[in-house]
Amino acid sequence: MTADGVAAVEIRSALARLRRGTGLPVAFGGLVEAGRPQIRISELSGTHTASLSALAVTSGNGLGGRAVALARPCAVTDYAGSRQISHEYDAPVAAEGIRSVLAVPVVVRRRVRGVLYGALRAAQPLGDRTLGAAVAAARDVEQALVVRDEARALVSAAGAGAAGAVAPAGPEPGAGAAREQVREAHAALRALAPRIADPEVRAELLAACGLLAEERPSGGASLAPRELDVLSWVAAGATNAGVAERLGLRPETVKGYLRSAMRKLGAHTRGEAVTAARRAGLLP
Repeated sequence: MTADGVAAVEIRSALARLRRGTGLPVAFGGLVEAGRPQIRISELSGTHTASLSALAVTSGNGLGGRAVALARPCAVTDYAGSRQISHEYDAPVAAEGIRSVLAVPVVVRRRVRGVLYGALRAAQPLGDRTLGAAVAAARDVEQALVVRDEARALVSAAGAGAAGAVAPAGPEPGAGAAREQVREAHAALRALAPRIADPEVRAELLAACGLLAEERPSGGASLAPRELDVLSWVAAGATNAGVAERLGLRPETVKGYLRSAMRKLGAHTRGEAVTAARRAGLLP
């Protein structure tokens, strides 16, 4: 799935949560198009027509364009009669029959990546509770995109490290450092995976972890996901306290997972467990 595809899935889910949490009958949204100062409405929820579908909203124009330009939420009680916005999109808005509208930008690292809209078919004020729910939905999308961006960067870095670590004839300068980079990326990717709500994206991320470890021959050992998460960070040189911080676990819990992994691998020390896991093809 592409990055835009992931964002679309997250926006679609956020719109559903927005409607459930606020009772708004209509919600829609879209992404900022690459290389263009505009968003493209791609996700619709509760609409009666297709008038808003694929609508391109330029930064600064209309309510959504204003939210993009200001990078903050904007709302109007009566869209057609509002003096706060320009009116390039009155026709599709009127065709859908919506009056009160709010627009919340999805901002990742100070860059607007998309916009979520919520709307009523009556000219009624949208209260703080509604705006708060819309902002919370946008934050969920932002977090998902941050995780996706981090994952892609780690996969790229790990791929570069793996290429540097595989030498055709004898060790080369920097190969050890490159291998450590791969191991750290592997551990970080596994730590990111539980934070991804979309199962397809999560599976894709875990598959990338498998690719980083597949140079080792497969063995008979099998570890639970959390045991492997812990051992991945141990292999990267983290202490139990460091592993706990990275995975959001208690140090005692980390020790429990590590003991279980050692038992399954027939290891008596942390180092032996890491070596056995690498031989079994579980770690890079």
